[in-house]
Amino acid sequence: MKRLGVVGSMVWDTIYGRDPAQPAIEEWGGISYSLAALDAILGDDWQIVPLIKVGRDLAARAAEFLGTLHHVAPGTRFVEVPVPNNRVTLRYRQGERRCEQMSGGVPPWTWPELGPHVTDLDALYVNFISGYELSLETAQLLRAGFPRFLYADLHSLFLGKDPDGTRVPRPLPDAPAWFGCFDTVQLNDEELEQLGRDPLIVAAGALARGCETLVVTLGARGAAYFTGRPVRTARIPADGAVPPDGDPTGCGDVFGATVVASLLAGAALEDALRLGTRMGARNVSHRGATGLRDHLLGRLSAV
Repeated sequence: MKRLGVVGSMVWDTIYGRDPAQPAIEEWGGISYSLAALDAILGDDWQIVPLIKVGRDLAARAAEFLGTLHHVAPGTRFVEVPVPNNRVTLRYRQGERRCEQMSGGVPPWTWPELGPHVTDLDALYVNFISGYELSLETAQLLRAGFPRFLYADLHSLFLGKDPDGTRVPRPLPDAPAWFGCFDTVQLNDEELEQLGRDPLIVAAGALARGCETLVVTLGARGAAYFTGRPVRTARIPADGAVPPDGDPTGCGDVFGATVVASLLAGAALEDALRLGTRMGARNVSHRGATGLRDHLLGRLSAV
């Protein structure tokens, strides 16, 4: 069996939709979307190895969620830490625009902690859910010590945090150095714009630092990629209609996990992105990560 490590943060979400008459939804979010998608798409020759810290207050509930997944390697578990787990309140304004407020104190991995856990992995998927999963120094040591496939969604590295926990967009400090830490890097279109006005120049700079492929999610417009030298690029249109009144939370996480699972199965990049857009769109019609695996597979969820 091949082993895929997953780094990210389990988050307890409270989601307020665009309709103020509807009650808030409380559910697992964050890396749980990625785990559900990996569980749905990975082949039976792969196992998921979670490298995820959870706060003591929600550790038992997080373990219950992990127990619903089929591809988790036997004997693996979340790492319980003696702090409050990360919680996020999301308030959607219009479309995919939202206000995000985070609390909790799950600490990042250090290299002495993380290093022993990656020695027997065949690939690693890093999703910056909180933006505090790894420091740049740890990511650089990870790249130096892990010569196999490394995929990263840099999403929350582009978010600062106000004193009240409100997440605010910010330029990514040391962006070129971050790109040099991973084989494939995922951003969304707004994050790409923060790096520069010309996407080709930004992509060329990222690829020059050692990143092999830059993937950019475009919401309802699908996804784009940049790869090679000279840079080759294309847009993959969205595959399937997106419900206008659905919940877009976690779509990028589902997309990225699907792309990772597809690439590990040997799919061509464009085919992996096409399936990623399809699963991301399917995620919109499901709320939360509980039961998401079955929903992505087109089955009725028991939850």
